[in-house]
Amino acid sequence: MKKTQNVLIKGTKDGLTLHLDDLCSYEELKKELDSKLTENSLANKDRPLISVRVQVGNRYLTEEQQEEIKNLIRQKKNLVVELIQSNVMTREEADLAIAANEIIPVARVIRSGQVLETPGDLLLVGDVNPGGTVRAGGNIFIMGALKGIAHAGCFGNSKAVVVASVMNPSQIRISHCINRAPDYGTDKERREMECAYIDENDQIVIDRLQVLSQLRPNLTKLEGGR
Repeated sequence: MKKTQNVLIKGTKDGLTLHLDDLCSYEELKKELDSKLTENSLANKDRPLISVRVQVGNRYLTEEQQEEIKNLIRQKKNLVVELIQSNVMTREEADLAIAANEIIPVARVIRSGQVLETPGDLLLVGDVNPGGTVRAGGNIFIMGALKGIAHAGCFGNSKAVVVASVMNPSQIRISHCINRAPDYGTDKERREMECAYIDENDQIVIDRLQVLSQLRPNLTKLEGGR
């Protein structure tokens, strides 16, 4: 009877992917991983560094076990662990993932010196005064005047947007991009709902709200967002 392989090594254009079985014991897995890496002669001082991705399926690895796997692979000199992927997450990670996809409603005025931050989308019913700051991991919707700083996609989401009833910010940030306040002249306090987003040139653009239905068709889970 053919023995089941607990470790499969596949080469890709980006390096190596190691598929580790999630049913065998952890000790068996480590032993076979070490053996497979050695017999495949992947460690060679004359070879360039090889990026390695490790997929562990439905196995949960503690931080200590992850470090053990990484160290075992690093012993093969020219192998560099890029990441370890698992289908299993902790309760804390699940809670963070849920929070990142929620719209958090807040009814208040953000005054100078105050900072409001949410992990997901922010719906603020109120103004952001000069010197006030709002930050969100997702989109920012302000049912009021934005006169302070707004930072959407603050954890790296470049598809995030900022929407405000009155768009007169001291600064807008989306992911890594920063834009100073636009100059509207004498009409700047009377402009209606507008949005800010990152365009194809990696620049923040402020435009009328209606463009979002084409630019970000999957913007929200609200009715009409499709």
